[in-house]
Amino acid sequence: MADLPRSPATVLAEDALTGLLLPFWQLVIAVFVLFALVASVRRLARRGPSRMTTALLVTAAAIAGLTVIGVLLQ
Repeated sequence: MADLPRSPATVLAEDALTGLLLPFWQLVIAVFVLFALVASVRRLARRGPSRMTTALLVTAAAIAGLTVIGVLLQ
C-alpha cells in the first residue's frame, strides 16, 4: 500500500503541538541542570578554594563555548 501524502493541516497541527511542548521540556531540562550544578558546586566547595577557582574557569569556558555554538546554529 502506498503512503498517502500528508495534508498541510496535519503538519501545522504537529508544529503547534511541538511549539506548545517546547517550553515545558526546556523547563524540565533546566531543573535537571540546576540540580547537577548545585550538587557539583557543593562538592567543589568542600574541596577547597584552588579547585573551586579551576572549576569556575572551566565552567565559564564551557558556558562561553556553548553560547557561541548556540548563536552560530540559530
